Amino acid sequence: MSKLKIVALGGMGSVTQNMFLYEYEDEILLVDCGIGFPDSYMPGVDVLIPDVRYLLDSIEKGKQLVGQVFTHGHDDHIAAAPYIYSRLPEFPIFASPLTARFAEERLNDGGITRKVTAVSTTEPVQIGSYFSVRFIPVTHSVPDTRHVVIETPEGIIYHGSDFKLDPSPVDGEVTDKKTIQEVAAQGVLCMMIDCLRVEREEETPSEKTVGPTLDQTMAETTGKYILTLMSSHIHRIQQAVWAAEKHNRKMVFIGRSVEQNVKLALELKKLELPRSMIVDKRELNDYKDNELCVVVAGSQGQEGSSLMRAIYGEHPMLSIKPNDTVVFSADAIPGNEVAYYEAIDELARNRIHVLYPSIMPGLHSSGHASMLEQRELLSWVKPKYVLPVGGADRHRYKFFEMVAKPLGFTEKQVLLPESGEILGFEQGNVSPVDTISLQPQIVDGLGIGDVGPIVLSDRRTLGQSGIVVVVIPRHKKEFLLKEVAVVSRGFIFMKDAEEVVEFIKQTVAEIISENEQVKDDEVRRVIERRLSRKLYKIIQREPMIVPVILDV
Repeated sequence: MSKLKIVALGGMGSVTQNMFLYEYEDEILLVDCGIGFPDSYMPGVDVLIPDVRYLLDSIEKGKQLVGQVFTHGHDDHIAAAPYIYSRLPEFPIFASPLTARFAEERLNDGGITRKVTAVSTTEPVQIGSYFSVRFIPVTHSVPDTRHVVIETPEGIIYHGSDFKLDPSPVDGEVTDKKTIQEVAAQGVLCMMIDCLRVEREEETPSEKTVGPTLDQTMAETTGKYILTLMSSHIHRIQQAVWAAEKHNRKMVFIGRSVEQNVKLALELKKLELPRSMIVDKRELNDYKDNELCVVVAGSQGQEGSSLMRAIYGEHPMLSIKPNDTVVFSADAIPGNEVAYYEAIDELARNRIHVLYPSIMPGLHSSGHASMLEQRELLSWVKPKYVLPVGGADRHRYKFFEMVAKPLGFTEKQVLLPESGEILGFEQGNVSPVDTISLQPQIVDGLGIGDVGPIVLSDRRTLGQSGIVVVVIPRHKKEFLLKEVAVVSRGFIFMKDAEEVVEFIKQTVAEIISENEQVKDDEVRRVIERRLSRKLYKIIQREPMIVPVILDV
């Protein structure tokens, strides 16, 4: 029985919902706890969170949750914590200083008050009896990003989540190659590594390359310069501040996430911004348009975001005018392309000058390492086994082909577990030891996990084919078949569909006559099933059928 197990509760074969569980004997250490985003097949869903049933079952069986570690401050690594922590016992939490504050704010937003211990050195932190953890600075698109080295009795695990090897980052804090090589010299049993941008062969441009493009586009703008980006991208905001200072523009921040993150970054001195440059969003109209640089949340076209409300003229403070320039300084998150480009399309329809990376690549630099950088980091660490994470399945396999194989790693050394497959390490060897079922939990409004496949299927049916409600009155156990009423929404326009309505009534009457002695639930099921099939035959659509038996 393997003493050390690695369980990916999210982030294996997907870009988001990053959450990993390390288990040694009776102790559990968590790394990251992120949200995911719904696709077009999940109407009405707000976010997805990792499936933690295995964690809850393990705790119930006597395992001890000894701690949580966060690698960096992006929502796909920290924002599921408020939804999950309420179901867990108390445990210590560790992160770099800025990540710690971001995580505390996310928890507070969810009504959970927890202290996250800020770790500012690379010295080991003992967590529980079996885990010793070191935080190693790396460059990414949010300051204070860390790779985590986890020393266990079985060996050293290098947990390398999102990173790039930026030689000239905005804050001057480069990836700590010296400490990484010190760890490598001890011998690394297994290395996890971000593989998302493995398809890119050229090195990822430095974040500093974005600054001149912001400067140039701001200089050419005669109205407001409206910039939207990932709200935690403090380095990008810093470069916007420098450009605004040069062009005599004030900074306005709009959107809860942007305002919150800027506030925390200022407190921790991760952002240089003179107070005299900041204009409260409520005083925006006190300035001329050409005196303003507005940073607004909503770079992914999220419904209800400040940017989308401004685009549709619904924001109480921000309006977008013809002489303004709207700049998207972010790529679409994989799976979010429809909403992202719909926002850009709506601006174009309104004849607004909009700029985005597809037409001006200099507006964005990825925070993820290319194939060359992944190969370089892997050559520094030299692990016995390597486990690509943080990408889709195609990225994981391409990592083996394009990164590991050229460095001499064999297929057995590159671990590509299926979703839910648990890896066990024993005496320096690794093998799958178990498989668990993983189903991301759906957050819909205030509900968590109460929307499942059946509800989503119903929502898709409603959105595609509409609903037909058949009301069947009954008096003293006798069905009043001549009084059957049909109500439809999203199926057909009822005033123009007398033949279809009569067909529905006739079909229901036939079914009732054949099933007079059957219980109500079964009658409803038969009506739903048979009427659905018959309607599809005559109209090639299959609306949701809701039979209602009404005693009068």
